[in-house]
Amino acid sequence: MGSGAHSSDDGGEPGPVNFCSQQYSWAEVQRRSGPEERWLVINRKIYNISSFYQRHPGGARVISHYSGQDATDAFTAFHIDKALVSKYMSSLQVGELAPDQPSSEPAKNAMLTAEFRELRLAVEKMGLMKPSQAFFLCALLHILLLDVLAWLTLWHFGTSVVPFLITALLLGTVQAQAGWLQHDYGHLSVFSKSKWNHWLHHFVIGHLKGAPASWWNHLHFQHHAKPNCFRKDPDINMHPLLFALGKKLSVELGMQKKKYMPYNQQHKYFFFIGPPALMPLYFQWFIFYFVVKRKKWVDLAWMLTFYARLYFTYQPLLGVGGLFGLFMLVRFIESNWFVWVTQMNHIPMNIDYDQNKDWVSTQLQATCNVHQSLFNDWFSGHLNFQIEHHLFPTMPRHNYWKVAPLVKSLCAKYGIEYQSKTLLTAFADIVHSLKESGELWLDAYLHK
Repeated sequence: MGSGAHSSDDGGEPGPVNFCSQQYSWAEVQRRSGPEERWLVINRKIYNISSFYQRHPGGARVISHYSGQDATDAFTAFHIDKALVSKYMSSLQVGELAPDQPSSEPAKNAMLTAEFRELRLAVEKMGLMKPSQAFFLCALLHILLLDVLAWLTLWHFGTSVVPFLITALLLGTVQAQAGWLQHDYGHLSVFSKSKWNHWLHHFVIGHLKGAPASWWNHLHFQHHAKPNCFRKDPDINMHPLLFALGKKLSVELGMQKKKYMPYNQQHKYFFFIGPPALMPLYFQWFIFYFVVKRKKWVDLAWMLTFYARLYFTYQPLLGVGGLFGLFMLVRFIESNWFVWVTQMNHIPMNIDYDQNKDWVSTQLQATCNVHQSLFNDWFSGHLNFQIEHHLFPTMPRHNYWKVAPLVKSLCAKYGIEYQSKTLLTAFADIVHSLKESGELWLDAYLHK
């Protein structure tokens, strides 16, 4: 589950094989959904993860989110060496679904699930899961080139306002683009071996960005497993303390007479506490708390190389005060870039508690696309193809456009809305959705 593929290249021997003939119904599986006992199903096999989930390489929460559920498609989506991981899972197996039981919960769309799995096999045969090393090398080199160009700008033209702002813009671009590239390595999309993805992930997110890989893994795989599912997707944890998100949750909040913020004004204060503040005022400081609390010393070492490099290259040119000002301005630029791009695909979509729908429905109701163009692809790190990315999270991003027509066809066949819009419309829809959910909250707060 999640980034469980992290174990693909780790040492150690698989546990003993446990052949189980015990058969269970879905009702029996669903009763084991925690916290005392946690079962899940993968390819009709039932696994007891009660004593394992805390040791899960991809994180305890991401695998626990599927307790009592079929996790076949999530397992397939997140692991690049499924055969090896399956060997380690053998000791966890406690039985199988009874022959009269469907392969997934009765409420899920079995035909859609079966056809999507056929699509995935076709995608693999077409070679769309194979990365282009040249593409990712160019992506890394263009980031490093911009990084050098930023320093040369101050070194050659001096530290007056114009060179200072140009340098900040270049470094902000470096941070944004490095954010998209670390995302590729984190998803194991660049190399066939997990360890190479992990090493480059540490380098890009740690040395080039000053953030911990473990922190990103902890949050991001939960988001992919259950996107826009309240209490399971950490990306919507700003509900309800800062924002009222989603129609159903906003009405529920109003009916409960809860008011942590003036939500009917959230489409306005979003511009102040959202895009400009997330990186410099929250993430920047929380990441240090995260690595110290969890004793992620390797991550901390990588992070410190970023700050050491920043200090020794820019302090001689700007002094300590000037360097701090540059750093905060860069984080401000990065934050605006990051928030608008990452939220345009999700905030306007359905936000609710986990309804335990099939993989395709779960991802499509929570994601939308932005039209393809060279600029949109570069600006968003190909996350304008958010639908394809969520359906195939380990697919290298340069292949999203190739699989998109197949995904559209599947959605059309089963009556699932496949949303794609312009970049500016996607930005505007963030604000419109916040306004709508704020008004729904106010109406419920006053009248229900």
